[in-house]
Amino acid sequence: MNPDVARLTARTLLGQRRTILVVLLALLPVGIALLYRFAAPADADPERFAARALLGGIVTSTILPLVTLIFATGAFGQDIEDGTAVYLLATPVPRRDIVLARFAVAWAASLAVLVPSAVLAGVIVLGGGGPGIVAGFAAGLAAGSLVYAAAFTWLSIATSRALVAGLLYVFLWEGTLSGLFSGIRFLSIRQYATGIAGAFFDLPASVFQPRLEPAPAAVLAALVAGLMLLLAVRRLQRWEVGEAG
Repeated sequence: MNPDVARLTARTLLGQRRTILVVLLALLPVGIALLYRFAAPADADPERFAARALLGGIVTSTILPLVTLIFATGAFGQDIEDGTAVYLLATPVPRRDIVLARFAVAWAASLAVLVPSAVLAGVIVLGGGGPGIVAGFAAGLAAGSLVYAAAFTWLSIATSRALVAGLLYVFLWEGTLSGLFSGIRFLSIRQYATGIAGAFFDLPASVFQPRLEPAPAAVLAALVAGLMLLLAVRRLQRWEVGEAG
């Protein structure tokens, strides 16, 4: 990974208006947790709410992919859209290093906003209890954001409509079709994240039940992330400088 490319990418992300939107989006779970804490009925089950509705629901199914999509497409897609990618591609920096640097920054940025927010929200809802739930979803978010960042980095190189394609994957493939066809769980990054999270706690199925066991979820996450990065590198290596202009 090239540190100069990583620094340039970080400055690009921090200078984008969409970053403010991402931070506000990442703070949403904390607001929901506070609302639950002060307005939940007396017979509410905090473990069920935290694992199924908040961390395993809103955060993993919506906020995780959206935050990572915005960062990953911003890290690569912005240069392609404004034509400045031509200058980077004309340098002697190996294209593998360019891809890995952009991916690493997108992943790190996603972690920086997702994990603290999720941990704080979980602690607020659980009131200090259920540490396995909080730790599990922190690990699941870390793994899920890695795979999403790799996939959306590839999308940013493969198509000029990466944001649209990413939204279709998140809401159509993972949001709609995965609920209709059980086999899609093996091709769902969301299910990898919740499966890995499930390794840290043992809850009744009525409270939370991942659709993948931790071991296959971890293996599939690693394989998909590696494949996406390999495809991204190969796609960028085939680019001509004029194609990015």
